[in-house]
Amino acid sequence: MMRRREFITLLGGATAWPIAALAQRPTIPVIGFLNSEAPKDYVPQMATFRRGLSEMGYVEGRNVAIEFRWAEQRNEQLSSLAADLVSRQVAVIAAPTTPAVLAAKLATATIPIVFYTGGDPIVAGLVASLNRPGGNLTGVVNLNVELAPKRLELLHEVVPTATVVAVLINPTSPILAEATTRDLQKAARALGLQLHVLNASTESEIEAAFAALAQLQAGALLIGTDPMFVSRSEQLAKLTVRYGVPAIFQYRAFAAAGGLMSYGGSITDAIRLVGVYTGRILKGERPADLPVQQSTKVELNINLKTAKALGITMPLPLIGRADEVIE
Repeated sequence: MMRRREFITLLGGATAWPIAALAQRPTIPVIGFLNSEAPKDYVPQMATFRRGLSEMGYVEGRNVAIEFRWAEQRNEQLSSLAADLVSRQVAVIAAPTTPAVLAAKLATATIPIVFYTGGDPIVAGLVASLNRPGGNLTGVVNLNVELAPKRLELLHEVVPTATVVAVLINPTSPILAEATTRDLQKAARALGLQLHVLNASTESEIEAAFAALAQLQAGALLIGTDPMFVSRSEQLAKLTVRYGVPAIFQYRAFAAAGGLMSYGGSITDAIRLVGVYTGRILKGERPADLPVQQSTKVELNINLKTAKALGITMPLPLIGRADEVIE
């Protein structure tokens, strides 16, 4: 006959075994994804981010989870969203816009952060150097801010008679706005152009900025580097057609939606690299040891249909240099 003590021991062991086994089951890492945009405006970029992750062997829902935090163009919310991700102790934070990475950097000095920015990450205080980032941040840069003077040159080549040019910036992204304005003021002086700065951080303010173009007698418009403007590419393109203003922006989506020209780094390639770096950090690499990557692919896109509607004859050499001509 089994003694009572032996029975209790056996019963306790039988009960404890599945609990112990459950505790030993591996948990999947969690990525915190912090963005200043709205999810509906970031669908193509998310596809390329997931593609970069998959190149490192990570598939969402299978061996990695993603906690999304979207500010939906309200940059003032990014600090609390970043703090929430930190409180959840995510394994790594992917912050593929400049306002988002600045908020993430303030929120944690220990959780790895992978960024994407169109400006200089050293000037922004994100890393000590491109080759040896140091600290807990690394990422991808395409230096779209640095390409702003080149966009102004392209615009001047297309509309050489326009002596007054406007630039649209988002004042709620001061690092990008100030760098863009500084570089363009210098380039405008070199070209003998008068530059007016227009501010917009909401959809209604964008409308108001375009209404002001006629009063300024601006003959052309350059749209500054900012994630909020990227998500408003279609709206911006339609407004340039409505107001009959030749304009240039950084990404193809603008030209595809009816804007005259786009010139800048490929966001698709850059966000894929953010996914790759996020995966490498999940595998154990340290941000301090991962050099900041520069996405060097630059694209020039021209919409000839819009040029015709605006009464502009595009220079043949410029058409020849274009990566894509939309007709």
